[in-house]
Amino acid sequence: MTEAPAPITLPLQPGQVLDGFVLEERLHQGGMANLWKVRRETPLPDAAGQDLPLIMKVPRIKGGEDPASIVGFEVEQMILPALKGPHVPRYVARGDWRRQAYIVMEHIEGDSLRPLLDRAPLPLVEVVEIGIQVAHALTDLHLQHLVHLDIKPSNILRRADGSVVLVDFGLSRHDFLPDLLEEEFSLPIGTGPYMSPEQVQFVRNDPRSDLFALGVMLYHLATGERPFGQPASVRQLRRRLYVEPIPPRAIRPELPPWFQEVVLHCLEVRAERRYQSATQLALDLQRPDAVTLTARAHRLQRSGLVRRFKRWFLALGAEPEAPASVGAQVSRSPVIMAAVDVQSASAGLLEALRDVVQRLLLTEPGARLACVGVMKTARIGMDELTDAQGRSHHVQQLIALKNWAHPMTHGLALEDGRLTFHVLEAPDAADALIEFAARTGVEHVVIGARDGSALRRYLGSVSTQVVTQCACTVTVVREPPLPMPPAAM
Repeated sequence: MTEAPAPITLPLQPGQVLDGFVLEERLHQGGMANLWKVRRETPLPDAAGQDLPLIMKVPRIKGGEDPASIVGFEVEQMILPALKGPHVPRYVARGDWRRQAYIVMEHIEGDSLRPLLDRAPLPLVEVVEIGIQVAHALTDLHLQHLVHLDIKPSNILRRADGSVVLVDFGLSRHDFLPDLLEEEFSLPIGTGPYMSPEQVQFVRNDPRSDLFALGVMLYHLATGERPFGQPASVRQLRRRLYVEPIPPRAIRPELPPWFQEVVLHCLEVRAERRYQSATQLALDLQRPDAVTLTARAHRLQRSGLVRRFKRWFLALGAEPEAPASVGAQVSRSPVIMAAVDVQSASAGLLEALRDVVQRLLLTEPGARLACVGVMKTARIGMDELTDAQGRSHHVQQLIALKNWAHPMTHGLALEDGRLTFHVLEAPDAADALIEFAARTGVEHVVIGARDGSALRRYLGSVSTQVVTQCACTVTVVREPPLPMPPAAM
């Protein structure tokens, strides 16, 4: 019978070897855990992460800790090995609680976003870029069936190339792993300023909670103030169910209406009124000219006492509608891209393309539709920006895209910014479409193909390049055949 390993009772020290890892330097001492710089004692020829800088996270156990912090460390030990990709630290090893609990992972050699709060308000361009990067990281996590539930500046690290890495998964919820926190505790768990209304109401599987937290962070970085203060009790946390934040433009008037629209859209009390996916949020941050402005964009003060009392009364017994799972919410909120050549396609092809898109939207009622056209530009030399009447080519193509989509708006509920239009200016249409799809997290591309001539097949049509190079699903709509002439009598 194998004996259990003897527990480590003395404090860890530099130079100590723990399960084959040499502790070199303690980098951080926090209230919940210590972080150590470590290296492998004996390099393994085929070890994953052999050349990575490594860090060891060790819980601080002295007695009297909040039990949730201990359970949270167990949760992180369980979840981190299930994650992958550039937006999470690479997992290497974990230690048994019977001897010494720890997690060894990739050491992200970059600062967290926490110091940015001391410089807030930041320039808008910096805030928007942070929002885009974090939204992309959340998209990646949500597609892996995980909702983070503790998005805040100190849990976001930035690599040298500007991309972000999310850390600290102690409060997270994974579709396919036990939720120890929900099983063991009956109080809302999270970081007060960033907790979503549904977290306050004990819902832990909604990825839109992370979008609420990102909205709080964007608000703070842009205005220098927290939208919901620093709550210290459940009663104070519940105020966000009925008290709206001061509109950002009331604090910093130079902020554009589109930015306020985006932030307040993230901060809606009801999750179904927020952005339905991180991909949709990233798309608006990248294309502010396509953001649909509502009353949110022009609000300059909080609602009056009557509206606040009404919201308070409704919040008394309200129960949020929780999705079946993280994956279920993500799967019903895809971004669909219609690549529309309004300049060259025949009327028949444009109609066939619209019919396919409309049928696809009927099967995906929560989808966002991005209608995209490409205005080809010269690689060398000057382009004519206007036609003979002085009208902008870009604007004319944008109008043509809207006219193409207009018949669909009658039968489909594409409200609240779920229908957007984009004219890309590029010398190569296929490259522009492929890049747009990758950058905005498009899950399904619908594109038309005019004909199948030998010359076009040899040169490689735009649709062929999109099919072969796009990482997502691509549906090619062929030009309908011409009607046969009537037979001669």
